[in-house]
Amino acid sequence: MGSRSDWDTMEHAVQKLEELGVPHEVRVVSAHRTPDLLFEYAQTAQDRGLLAIIAGAGGAAHLPGMVAAKTVVPVLGVPVQSRALNGLDSLLSIVQMPGGVPVATLAIGKAGAINAGLLAASIVAAHRPEVRAALEAFRRAQTERVLGDADPRVPV
Repeated sequence: MGSRSDWDTMEHAVQKLEELGVPHEVRVVSAHRTPDLLFEYAQTAQDRGLLAIIAGAGGAAHLPGMVAAKTVVPVLGVPVQSRALNGLDSLLSIVQMPGGVPVATLAIGKAGAINAGLLAASIVAAHRPEVRAALEAFRRAQTERVLGDADPRVPV
């Protein structure tokens, strides 16, 4: 994440990764305040065994794009809901990458962070059977919850 203030959003991605048993790192790396650290982090990602990077950022939201520019590891961008423009600025900054530098962009805020965790787990699942099994179990449980609560007139 670009700053500690992004944690309120990004913790939902981390919770999903932990729930599914996906090994992960949690770091504050700022595109603007720590550019040298950003370049080192992105350039060494593949050597450290990372299979995906979830990059959350608000405002100018340069973190996901800059990370993607420095690594071939898939980057999943999460726009953090900002005070100024409610996250629309972040969304547009992440989603409007030039051709040739892809960033998979998720929804603004909590839902985007949750889905980033699930998407990262899907990427990791191709290499780790135990993560694939956990992801499949999550999907089954999610389906069962919806099927078990199909009548909105019945109180839960």
